[in-house]
Amino acid sequence: MRVLCIGECMAEMVPTGGSQDYRLGFAGDTFNTAWYLARSAPRVQVSYLTVVGDDAISAQMTKFTRDSGIDDGLIRTSPDKTVGLYMISLDKGERSFSYWRSDSAARALADDVDHLRKAMADADVIYFSGITLAILPDAGRSTLIDAVKEARAAGKEIAFDPNLRPRLWASMDAMRDAIMEGAAVCDIALPSYEDEAHCFDDPTPQATARRYVDAGADTVIVKNGSGAVIVFEDGTWSESPVHPVTDLVDTTAAGDSFNAGVLAGYAKGAPTQSSVAFACNLARAVVQQRGALVPIAADELTLDEKT
Repeated sequence: MRVLCIGECMAEMVPTGGSQDYRLGFAGDTFNTAWYLARSAPRVQVSYLTVVGDDAISAQMTKFTRDSGIDDGLIRTSPDKTVGLYMISLDKGERSFSYWRSDSAARALADDVDHLRKAMADADVIYFSGITLAILPDAGRSTLIDAVKEARAAGKEIAFDPNLRPRLWASMDAMRDAIMEGAAVCDIALPSYEDEAHCFDDPTPQATARRYVDAGADTVIVKNGSGAVIVFEDGTWSESPVHPVTDLVDTTAAGDSFNAGVLAGYAKGAPTQSSVAFACNLARAVVQQRGALVPIAADELTLDEKT
């Protein structure tokens, strides 16, 4: 199984305890998913498609990608550019971000359409997000959506996390329109209810799932914080309970790691309910540590693969 993740990896400044003490790392929503997927399903070939600069920190990021077991062969280099940067601030485990990414090299990830199409042709599963769409100029966004649509028509499985971030968009309406364009070309939608309720006024997680099904998704898995995960698949509804976290440290990458768990289950041929349970366990382990990419104990990486 070959999984292609598309998006932006950024330099990450993580608080380490003191008010002015930070550690440099690398992270980004789709990259986080690729990173956890590579650990959760080591037999799966995980590739990352983005653009970086030709400077030292970009080289560090590419090396980190490769050292993490993620194929870096699809990462292009853009001269005179560099990677984006973000800083995490924490308040009782909840995170907020400050970004420096307006001229990030990753904004050009859809500029080479031949490269994009070949990468998708070589994959079995393609994963992208609302943030992937948000960082692109209008032309690049259209190019990516068209390429994903073609890949889906060719039999590729498309997974999409709307990952709603209004501050990245010119307007709420622009965001909603682009997100639903992404929904229309995906097989598996992975929305988060809290964000969807805020941005789309969905009254229930079921309403969120129904909207993505109506847009064209075959399977919708709605993350709902500490509430049950709602799954719509093959015309039926189900719920998966979420065990509460008693020691919440940092919610960064909670949804990204959950998505990795779902994709790991899919790649291994596990039933969706088993994949969701595994994804919940993985996300619960992640939020009890600081930062986007954290070590996970071996017993957190077990998945029932029975079909």
